[in-house]
Amino acid sequence: MHSSECCISGACTRHVDSLTDFNHAAPQRIFHDPRFGRNVRFAISGALLAVQKRMDIFGVLVLAFVTAVAGGIVRDLVIGATPPDAFRSWHMLALAAVAGMLCFFGAPIFERFSYPVQLFDAAGLGIFAVSGTQKALQFGIDPIMAAALGVVSGIGGGILRDVLAARLPSVLHTQIYAVAAMAAAAVVVVAHAFGVQITVVTFPAVALCFFLRVMAIYRGWSLPPAPSSASEPQTPR
Repeated sequence: MHSSECCISGACTRHVDSLTDFNHAAPQRIFHDPRFGRNVRFAISGALLAVQKRMDIFGVLVLAFVTAVAGGIVRDLVIGATPPDAFRSWHMLALAAVAGMLCFFGAPIFERFSYPVQLFDAAGLGIFAVSGTQKALQFGIDPIMAAALGVVSGIGGGILRDVLAARLPSVLHTQIYAVAAMAAAAVVVVAHAFGVQITVVTFPAVALCFFLRVMAIYRGWSLPPAPSSASEPQTPR
């Protein structure tokens, strides 16, 4: 009996020690986490749009968090990675809150740069598409569907951001958006098929997505729109 109590006590002690180590190590580890950069970029794009829409501070914080994590949450739920990464710790919420506060009080500084929302969004789009595809492949998802989930990871947050801001989602515009995420995801899938280390193609894939988005923003690259109809569709009475 005494031995069992000692074992239980020892296990509890080790568990508490591990939690203590985690809490001490978290501030150092978070800045080396690849999720840090991509979530901050998306959070900033959401917060800046909220500021442009004249939302209050709560609205800015909500849009920052939603933009940062929505796509990843959908991906994790589909592949069965539960709970989603966004809810495994408080770090993502804290990062989104900091980004939202910076944008709320320092929006004029961010707005000095041309197209700040689009540029942050372009960077986040590529990083999310690549990391989403990588994670889906690690969970044994078919490569084609892994690429689709990578695209969802990239565009999910932006779609929900635009919907909450009462704006037509960018992905539905003729300007290249989802196609850029598809291109990045395709690079990852092709590399996986040929046995190339994913880390080797991560930067080129993100750079390709960013390049396509920037060209779409500055050069007007777009997909052909649907042909205009001779007559407007009649609303049934």
